[in-house]
Amino acid sequence: MASPTDRTATLKEFDDTKTGVKGLVDSGITSLPAIFHQHNAHLSLPSATHLSVPIVDLSLPHPIVVDLIHSACRDWGIFQLVNHGIPLSTIDSTISAVRSFNELPPAVRSQYYTRTPVGGLSYYSNLDLFLSATTCWRDTLKIDLAPVPPELNRIPEVCREALLTWDEVVKEVAKEVMVMMCEGLGVDPGKLEEMTCLEGRTMVAHYYPPCPEPDLALGAIDHTDPGALTVLIQDQIGGLQVKSERDECWVDVKPVPGALVVFAGDFLQVRTYA
Repeated sequence: MASPTDRTATLKEFDDTKTGVKGLVDSGITSLPAIFHQHNAHLSLPSATHLSVPIVDLSLPHPIVVDLIHSACRDWGIFQLVNHGIPLSTIDSTISAVRSFNELPPAVRSQYYTRTPVGGLSYYSNLDLFLSATTCWRDTLKIDLAPVPPELNRIPEVCREALLTWDEVVKEVAKEVMVMMCEGLGVDPGKLEEMTCLEGRTMVAHYYPPCPEPDLALGAIDHTDPGALTVLIQDQIGGLQVKSERDECWVDVKPVPGALVVFAGDFLQVRTYA
């Protein structure tokens, strides 16, 4: 087993490349570096096939949608949203834009690599790289969108238009969902907006390149999101799981074409706990 000093040195060497895990893939590695080995029992736990994350159809009558969102947030803390009005082409363009940035030549991509946001943008591999016991197989492009808007010229041109378009359309869906969450709770429909839950927005675009030994790695460890609401899109590859606390098991969030995955964050849970 490597000593803490050796591990820190290895992490620094990896970070100094400024090309993340995509850089390791580009270098032609055939085995997973030890810093990415996950010593986590969850790696060997099968997903519960008898359970599925709730799907909410926004085209249903309003009272039904309110009830579905309320029960999904209460029982699961997550649901998949369909018929939300965002074209599939916009979703696909957003995913493609993130992929295009991460597949830029290393010399271009590395110019954006920083753990401290510059002009509202940062690009890194594992924000907690030097703090966590293990490292996830993931690179991240992060844009702070509000309340202070980013410097537009800092957003890479290859993905700028698509990501800004995504922010515009998804914040309207988030606003609509928050209104129905409030209705389900029996409070004023504008309560969450009054609490400035729509004013702070951050886009976190994760990229998971092909892993040489996927059975040893995780793209993300189990966690909760700290904010009020997370609206996520995933490609059709899958891999996202959530834990059902009631059934004490992990459940696959199976990709549904065009669906948005909506998470109720820690802030929302704390504010609505009774």
